[in-house]
Amino acid sequence: METPLKDLWHHLHHDEVLETLDTHEQHGLTEQQARERLATHGPNTLTAARQTSWLKRLLLQFHNPLIYILLIASAVTLALGEYIDSAVIFGVVLINAVIGFVQESKAEDAINALKGMLSSSAAVVRDGSRITIAAADLVPGDIVLLASGDKVPADLRLLSCRDLQIDESALTGESVPVDKQPGQLARDTVLADRGNMGFAGTLVTYGTGRGVVIGTGDRTETGKIAGMINDAVTLETPLTRKINAFSRILLWVILVLAGITFGVGLLYGQDWVDTFIAAVALAVAAIPEGLPAVVTITLAIGVRRMALRNAIIRKLPAVETLGSTTVICSDKTGTLTENQMTVQRIIAADTEFELTGSGYNPEGRILRDGSPVEAPAAHHQALYHCLLAGLLSNDSELVERDGRWSVHGDPTEGALIASALKAGFDRHDMRGRLHRVDVIPFESDRQYMATLHRHDEGHRVYMKGSAERVIAHCNRAMNAEGERVPIHREQLQAQAEALAAQGLRVLAFAMGETDANRLDVPDPDKDEDRLIFLGLQAMIDPPREEVIHSVALCRKAGIRVKMITGDHVLTARAIAERIGIIRDEDKDQRRALTGRQLAELPPDELSKAADQVSVFARVAPEQKLRLVEALQARGHVVAMTGDGVNDAPALKRADIGIAMGINGTEVSRDASDMVLADDNFSSIEAAVEEGRNVFDNLIKFITWVLPTNLGQGLVIMVAILLGLTLPVLPVQALWLNMTTAVFLGLMLAFEPREPGIMARAPRRPDAPILSGEIIGRIFSVSALLLVGAFGLFQWSLAQGASLEEARTLAVSLFVVVQSFFLLNCRSLSRSVFRTHPFSNPWIWWGIGAMWMVQLLFVYTPWMNLLFQSAPLSLQHWGLILGYGVFVLLLVELEKGLWRRWKREGNPVSAGS
Repeated sequence: METPLKDLWHHLHHDEVLETLDTHEQHGLTEQQARERLATHGPNTLTAARQTSWLKRLLLQFHNPLIYILLIASAVTLALGEYIDSAVIFGVVLINAVIGFVQESKAEDAINALKGMLSSSAAVVRDGSRITIAAADLVPGDIVLLASGDKVPADLRLLSCRDLQIDESALTGESVPVDKQPGQLARDTVLADRGNMGFAGTLVTYGTGRGVVIGTGDRTETGKIAGMINDAVTLETPLTRKINAFSRILLWVILVLAGITFGVGLLYGQDWVDTFIAAVALAVAAIPEGLPAVVTITLAIGVRRMALRNAIIRKLPAVETLGSTTVICSDKTGTLTENQMTVQRIIAADTEFELTGSGYNPEGRILRDGSPVEAPAAHHQALYHCLLAGLLSNDSELVERDGRWSVHGDPTEGALIASALKAGFDRHDMRGRLHRVDVIPFESDRQYMATLHRHDEGHRVYMKGSAERVIAHCNRAMNAEGERVPIHREQLQAQAEALAAQGLRVLAFAMGETDANRLDVPDPDKDEDRLIFLGLQAMIDPPREEVIHSVALCRKAGIRVKMITGDHVLTARAIAERIGIIRDEDKDQRRALTGRQLAELPPDELSKAADQVSVFARVAPEQKLRLVEALQARGHVVAMTGDGVNDAPALKRADIGIAMGINGTEVSRDASDMVLADDNFSSIEAAVEEGRNVFDNLIKFITWVLPTNLGQGLVIMVAILLGLTLPVLPVQALWLNMTTAVFLGLMLAFEPREPGIMARAPRRPDAPILSGEIIGRIFSVSALLLVGAFGLFQWSLAQGASLEEARTLAVSLFVVVQSFFLLNCRSLSRSVFRTHPFSNPWIWWGIGAMWMVQLLFVYTPWMNLLFQSAPLSLQHWGLILGYGVFVLLLVELEKGLWRRWKREGNPVSAGS
């Protein structure tokens, strides 16, 4: 059944489709043909994703330079006989690996969810008889029968339809069910506009149809998406890239320093065993054992904070990635908008009315020139009957549940009911007074719906439909007083087109009186069948109010928001202008592109368009993926939102994939990094804010922890170079690294957001993890630790102190200085004296806990025995505390000089 036109089934003539597939519309395939084709094409199922064994996934968690350093440290301390220290380090590594293993999402989950979308059974015609078979047994050429409530079991070319509507929102992003009709379409018709096709996994919401199977399993549009999910490369996040690069640099620095130390010791003629132990001590001292654990815990805290703001994180590194985001590609329906059609304008008798309120909630008013319209029946008959027509020529219902209004039926009809209720109509009362006795249901070729109602004086017809068709059925119009006046068709058509040009969906309404007790299709050429034109109702899925503010915040933060939707271009552009994605001053971004226009662009032009254009409408799934890739190729960190199957490949490819929690499909959620519990764009902006804070806190921790490790390493290295006794033993270095990281450094993970966090531009993806300013601070504090610890160590020995006492003094100085430096690191730019002292109470709890355990280290006999420590005098503590205050003030002075340097407009290194 392969053909050069296999991707152009919508373009083939009806007979050519059947001929190509060697089937018959009425008799279908024979059982023999079906068996042969099943053997050739395989079952109508999706190929399973490539599986990765759980053991391999677990082992990959250890594939990281920093983890290598920790494993080496664990092995070295084990070789030194420090079994407890070795176990602690390895325990940190293991916990980190387990967390990563649990958090990591698997692509096969998304494929399995796609499998669940396919129908389990299908009604087909074989050998001239209608039978029901397992959907997996469908083959190309099968004739499938569709009815309301069915899932389309495979990709179909529709042969005949009656009032057929299919919800394709999960596949194409179309916000309302699509009217289907057979017929030949243009070759370049995009996926979302292929009204003569049915696609696997979509849902029949109304009517019936008959179609021929043109694709099964992996050859369906859903199958192609599954393949794209499988093939999409999951990118490293900015955090993992930078931590890996930082870890590799740290690895080589530690190894080089340890090697130099060992070589110099040998040159001085020192015993090689003692020299090797000293080199090992330097390596152990320089390794930040707590870094992986603190990174993981900081991200986990970010996860908790984001969850409180309706952003559920599925992958830990995604927390930080949000803070690096430079572009947010957002779906329209339900994310930027309410996902509830709302009538916003009514034109009746040449008078324009505005409606307040949003969605299906009937709370709101009808305004004329800003003033409420009370009792339309008394003051404006045309408005009254226009609303009544929308209320009665209607098959849907509004339902309230837990304070939330929803529609059972067509979204546009739900909007019409809500607009009538805002005018004070009681639907049940009106249905009783104007009882429906007949109906002409909506059909795509007619483009209208008509209902017949019995009332005290006879029968009345109400019609709703497209403006062009309804106007054609009218020979008069109603004025505000209810009188019949001449109709001005050109003027009415111009009014409808002006509303449509604003992205509004326009419906027209008419009425007529009749003596007949049944409804026949009216003939617009017969004067007796002509109706009275009542007015126009224009609706749109309105933007969420809070989104306007969030988009403005993103713009202020240097984050560009782009709309990528399957909806119509006029609607998309109208929403984009309302919420500020497109603004008057953005002349180069006012252009919106459709999927068809994108398909015609060469690769270099596509990359340029992806960067410059803000609105993309009627796009196909593979085009969403191409847009994400094009933006990434231009150096952007891309966040992509989506709710449908069509979004899944782009969600997986994006740096941060964001799925909808309420209206999203399981496929999109499984392919994502983050799920919005409220389907609200504003939650993305809040998550970006939290992501920036997480990265800030990670940098604060790294800025704080590295001077300890570097200072210890320098102390040991200087002692070796000078041929002196080690001021810090390996076991004491481990004590320092583990306790200070847990009791002091970890407290920085709880730091609240700094003022103006969303007023700065996103970090450049290629910027180093540490700025020149921070690197300078790390080295300066390390030097201060070296001078203080080495100086006090030598001074105490000169004063006659024991070796244990001198080493305890050096270790305690590290603890005290790191406690004061922790206060400096609460903000890397603002003064500690301008930071609220109790905005993060965990800081004080941490310092208190650290000093308590350090006192145990100094004064308890069993700790003295375990760590070779000794008690200190009050004089010792006075010297240490004084030096700690000195370091705090010196760092604050350095921060002040940097602030002054920046205020004077001097360039600052990237990442600062």
